[in-house]
Amino acid sequence: MTSEPPALDPRVARTRRDVVAATSALLLEEGWDAVTHAAVAQRAGYSKATVYAHWPARLDLISASIDQICDEADHPVATGDLHADLHASLADFADDLTRGHLDRLLAGVVEHANGSAVVERLRTRLYETGTSGLRAILRSHVSERDVEPVLSILTGAVLVLVTFDGKEATGKLLDDLIDRALASVAYSPR
Repeated sequence: MTSEPPALDPRVARTRRDVVAATSALLLEEGWDAVTHAAVAQRAGYSKATVYAHWPARLDLISASIDQICDEADHPVATGDLHADLHASLADFADDLTRGHLDRLLAGVVEHANGSAVVERLRTRLYETGTSGLRAILRSHVSERDVEPVLSILTGAVLVLVTFDGKEATGKLLDDLIDRALASVAYSPR
């Protein structure tokens, strides 16, 4: 016979929700360095002692925040049209990089990796979450051996163009990237 874990006190649940939301806002608006116990406590309206009690390390706050961001992520619904679905998903990815501030999250995991297992888990979680829609689309149209290379070509190109080159991911640019990436593989357009 298994017993259910005790219900979480509503006040604790509210505190956790408020603090993680405040951490997420700081992380997305200002980046990793802005996330301190003091800044999160002030933004969430709780004492630093309360924040420290639930999240003893700054990385605990960041980890909870990134997990929440990933849990709430959504992707365009696939229609079965390979080109149109890739276009919609890449446009969504580009939008997440710019307006969604995914670039700040990615920069943070790259900057703070230093062999940390927690940061490596967060990096993997962000990548897997951010590319899951594209990966599913590719899996339904190209051979399994081509999924990761095409995914890398598409996401890498958008990441460089949007984040590093500061270019807008226009429809024409995305169409060109998709055509170039798919030119080297056999696929079924459906």
